[in-house]
Amino acid sequence: MKGTVTTILRGFSYEKVRCVCEALCQSEKIKNVEITLNTPNAYETIEKIAKEFKDRLSIGAGTVKTFDELKKVIDCGIEFVLSPCGYTKEMIDYCHDHNVIAIPAAFTPSEIFTQYSYGADIIKVFPANELSKGYAKKAMEPLGDIPLMAVGGVNATNVKEHFDGGYKYVGTCWGLFKKEDVENMNMEGLVNSIKEFEARM
Repeated sequence: MKGTVTTILRGFSYEKVRCVCEALCQSEKIKNVEITLNTPNAYETIEKIAKEFKDRLSIGAGTVKTFDELKKVIDCGIEFVLSPCGYTKEMIDYCHDHNVIAIPAAFTPSEIFTQYSYGADIIKVFPANELSKGYAKKAMEPLGDIPLMAVGGVNATNVKEHFDGGYKYVGTCWGLFKKEDVENMNMEGLVNSIKEFEARM
């Protein structure tokens, strides 16, 4: 992964995902793109985008919940994989065997510790907007320095609060781009949103 911010793209066509990726190539800080599996033609889009942008961006797959899904997205050439739920140790080991960063989700301290003990590289706290911005610091006081990613409710106005609250990474779905800019492939609007987000990090 390149940097600490991941933009999450859900439900968009290949052409729209490609437009967002071209905009992100102009960014200095935001270089990670997660394409979720609950997207039409998800595997095809992930594979094409991963090949096209592999030298400029880090491309990952999201909403990957089963071992079969995990194997299929890894075959698409991704660099990282995220889930809205936890992974088994075997799934995390499979990621590492294929040089893929494993980012399962957790919510409670017990879940965080379990995923970390299985070897997760980063743990996605989801939905983070149901917790305080300082949840990461509080969780790490007894658990140790675990790399946590806030997903849920992160936007330009609160991204700094999440980092100040102990999160090392954030993922955002609608907190970075305006949906209409993605739908209309408005490059100027996409780039302006990136600049605004970066200025508040």
